[in-house]
Amino acid sequence: MTTSDSWLLVDDDAAFLQILQRALNRQNLMAICTHNHAEALQALDSQVFQKCILDLNLAGESGLQLLPELLAKQPALEILVLTGYGSIATAVEAMRRGAVNYLCKPVTIGQLLSGFEALAVTPELREEPPSVEEMEWEHIQRVLNEHDGNVSATARALHMHRRTLQRKLQKHSRWRN
Repeated sequence: MTTSDSWLLVDDDAAFLQILQRALNRQNLMAICTHNHAEALQALDSQVFQKCILDLNLAGESGLQLLPELLAKQPALEILVLTGYGSIATAVEAMRRGAVNYLCKPVTIGQLLSGFEALAVTPELREEPPSVEEMEWEHIQRVLNEHDGNVSATARALHMHRRTLQRKLQKHSRWRN
């Protein structure tokens, strides 16, 4: 198979990795799966990758700690961070450490591909200050985290109807173009 991009996949969930690898292969993209820090760093020693999907939580190890190590080995590597438990604080930290994007699971293959493509078309957008909508989303996430993910308690703290908060959470869980 001839591919233009080689992808490094780093996640401790073997089933997720297998599904993701097959989906990328169907897109004619070669993907190598690794399950932890050591495997990911070893893969970088033997091959050059253009893109990386990095899980935030690697069986107790932090993907945020691995991120700069990956970039130190291959500075041109574009890293997209995935997490099952998104927060603005970790998204900001991932971007500060060099990630090109940050998405919350579950995601589709289209969302992953778009996560890289949108940045290639308009990289200057990352330098702009956050919009009012983004600031509202950050505040919602902060309050949601303070209430351990309890939507009802978060809605009360925000003086917002629970259904309104649920709609906002659903809207932001989908990838926006």
